[in-house]
Amino acid sequence: MKVPRVHVAADFIVGGDVVMPEGPAHHLSRVLRLGEGDLLRLFDGDGHEATAVLVAIGRKRVVARIEAVEAGRGESPLAVHLGQAISKGDRLDYAIQKAVELGVAEITPLYTEQGDVHLKGERETRKLAHWQAVAASACEQCGRATLPPVHPARRLSDWLTERHEPLRLVLHPGTPGSLDGFEPPPSVALLIGPEGGLSDGEVVVSRASGFVALSLGPRILRTETAPVVALSLLQHRFGDL
Repeated sequence: MKVPRVHVAADFIVGGDVVMPEGPAHHLSRVLRLGEGDLLRLFDGDGHEATAVLVAIGRKRVVARIEAVEAGRGESPLAVHLGQAISKGDRLDYAIQKAVELGVAEITPLYTEQGDVHLKGERETRKLAHWQAVAASACEQCGRATLPPVHPARRLSDWLTERHEPLRLVLHPGTPGSLDGFEPPPSVALLIGPEGGLSDGEVVVSRASGFVALSLGPRILRTETAPVVALSLLQHRFGDL
């Protein structure tokens, strides 16, 4: 059986015996039905990974013994900050999951003119925690030990003013832009709009902020499909795919 990977807080990977948090403990004992002596991998989201063995499995207490700690692997040399418009349903969940698998460095959910989701208060807090959990689960699956942050949702205009990446791209169907001719950058900002696309004004503002319009071909992609294609192209052209 494949050795499960579990995300834990940074202070857990310190050596010796550790009591697993409630969520991972339930998953290991009740969902995966692991027993004493079974192996697992722990990672802290800050680039550290540990080999551990389960030494106690109880109804309310699961203990793992850390046997070795090492630097994690799987990080791309290309740091991509994805600005993804918030959409209805689980579209952003899918975009976050696949972006993490494709090596994204940071994700910021964005409020845009033609986006129809606006979160406030406790609902926004719960949604952010959910998105961060989606990212952690994707790291568990794909082997990354560094957890890309999912930042609090922001207005597009605010996100644009903070961008200083040497290569900034905005997906906009029908434009002739491509990745040809660019020197390999250390970091990239990638902007993707909602189902209805970015408004003409938002495209103008993004280009005024140094973003280059990029088309992904003659077909219109869904908002959750676009980051998969764009990140794949970026990683193939400048990263490690």
